[in-house]
Amino acid sequence: MADKTLKLEVITPEQIALQDESTSVIVPAVDGELGIWPNHAALLAGLKPGVITYKTAKGTEKLVVAGGFIEVSNNVISIIAPAAEKSTDIDFARAEAAKKRAEERLAKKEDIDIARAQAALARANARLSVR
Repeated sequence: MADKTLKLEVITPEQIALQDESTSVIVPAVDGELGIWPNHAALLAGLKPGVITYKTAKGTEKLVVAGGFIEVSNNVISIIAPAAEKSTDIDFARAEAAKKRAEERLAKKEDIDIARAQAALARANARLSVR
């Protein structure tokens, strides 16, 4: 069975957010979604804020990441992210409020850090997409 699964680990500065065995993983890479299956070629890529979808023996699971990097090597997927949340842990009311704040800041376009507001909007949209 080992050649039919991948070890998936997601690490943030605060914790190991996830360690699981998976049969497939889809990640939000900077240049588009990447699908990874067992025996995938070695890979290193940047991630944008979005949803990691992975299949386990329990079914399809989702994890929201705030960007980061992915490394694939020898059936091990290591993801380093500034933050990660399981879909069951997301406070959707808080995510809606963050989205609204980011949209308001971007609409004003004065005295704001545009890149920071765009990143906040992307994180909020990623959280809301798993609802």
